[in-house]
Amino acid sequence: MQIPEALEIVRALADGIDPNTGEIFPEGTPYQHPQVIRALMTAVQALEQRRNDKGYDHLPMRAGKAWDKAEDEQLVRDFEAGVTLVQLAKRHERTRGSIRSRLEKLGKIPPLGNLPIK
Repeated sequence: MQIPEALEIVRALADGIDPNTGEIFPEGTPYQHPQVIRALMTAVQALEQRRNDKGYDHLPMRAGKAWDKAEDEQLVRDFEAGVTLVQLAKRHERTRGSIRSRLEKLGKIPPLGNLPIK
């Protein structure tokens, strides 16, 4: 796993959001406990520092941040309207790889490994 992807997951957990579904964790779960939130925020800071130390500072502003439902919906609308991956990456301030991965997760494009060889 690459640092930007790990950062996205840990940041979502620190925000009390399930990184797989985008749903808010219910009260009483460990992700809502103040000490756990502090620990996750410390991990976010460490990953951000490591990302910067490794030269990831050229990444778009939203690289590694959790996706929310509204952004997913906008991504799908733009994709279905014919907006290119490069344009989508710029609009969403994310990497092309992140856009591709999200479109795969949303079922809009096949996984890269399943594309026919030309």
